[in-house]
Amino acid sequence: MAFIQTMRWFGPQDPVSLMDIRQAGCTGIVTALHQIPVGEVWPVEAILERKQRIEADNDRYTPLHWAVVESLPVHEDIKKGLPSRHAYLENYKTSLRNLATCGISTVCYNFMPVLDWSRTDVDYQMPDGSRALRFVWEDFALFDLYILQRPGAENHYEPDVRQRAYERFQRLSVEERTRLTNTVLLGLPGSEEAFELATFQSKLDEYKNIGDPELRANLYEFIREVAPVAEEVGIRLCIHPDDPPKPLLGLPRVVSTEDDLVQLCQAYDSVANGITFCTGSLGVRPDNDLAGIAQRLGSRIHFVHLRATKREDNPLNFHEADHLSGDVDMVAVIRALTLEQKRRQKTGQGETALPMRPDHGHQMLDDLNKRTYPGYSAIGRLRGLAELRGVEYAILQSLPA
Repeated sequence: MAFIQTMRWFGPQDPVSLMDIRQAGCTGIVTALHQIPVGEVWPVEAILERKQRIEADNDRYTPLHWAVVESLPVHEDIKKGLPSRHAYLENYKTSLRNLATCGISTVCYNFMPVLDWSRTDVDYQMPDGSRALRFVWEDFALFDLYILQRPGAENHYEPDVRQRAYERFQRLSVEERTRLTNTVLLGLPGSEEAFELATFQSKLDEYKNIGDPELRANLYEFIREVAPVAEEVGIRLCIHPDDPPKPLLGLPRVVSTEDDLVQLCQAYDSVANGITFCTGSLGVRPDNDLAGIAQRLGSRIHFVHLRATKREDNPLNFHEADHLSGDVDMVAVIRALTLEQKRRQKTGQGETALPMRPDHGHQMLDDLNKRTYPGYSAIGRLRGLAELRGVEYAILQSLPA
């Protein structure tokens, strides 16, 4: 049983069109209603409008369908456990019911405080001239210590890191400091807007008394509230791991390791409480056995992001490598996921075909001259998908029927 091949689409304003995605060989679209403020209900009318736009040309061309919501965002008041969370929890449940009414059954979300992802460079030049996303620990320290000047930040970095960050800060031009700031403070992936610095610090301050235990308790409360509704309406929730899976800016992190995922699955034992298996996020940590996680937690995986990261000489630094290189054993991962799909097909348990998207791609060829969402240019993802498709095909051919 093969993956449902998908790509992320940020809506009508995305420079990568639905026809581009169709011609890449995909049949599934991964999207969200980014125009609706976080915490508000997704109305049936807005969901249907987006679904109808995706399916508009299905009578003329290879059909597309809305395969996965990524993401139905969780309001910060839920993550912080504030009294106001109850209203947002009810709104979330209503949105799940509305999505199910419209025939959408896979919903991705994350529980990362403040930022959905963090990088220090979205224009890193690879040896072949293409451009990739990169995270450099000293550059992040530079931002935290000397641009943001977060109170207490010095306690989160070793003295040698602080010294090198300061020396580099002294060498940076005003333009380079601005570029680093804008990169670190990029908001939700569906937006190209960055937080203002002062606003950002105030958001961090709201978490100063929330550590891993508190955030974990709030996550478990959230899933115990919304998963029963997901069960009722036939939706599979799937949490996205922390990106990157390490503490940043003094914020708690609770979805970074296999143990984190196991504990979450146990907090509400239901197929509705599942995982977005992102090899790029989890793979940053060398202690995450990706193929093993896919084997051991396969029944809870509802959505797959395939990309590879490469840890550098300083293992706290990484960049996004080609899909079949880097530190991810992609062949072993795809084999494990293929076996899980075959198990489901044989036992009749769960959705047989997993939606998969090539997660990010290098900016290359004609896309070097275009403005696209970081990581989401068309040609790099097309290349990645073609390579992943080839690996999957070879594995399927090697397995007994």
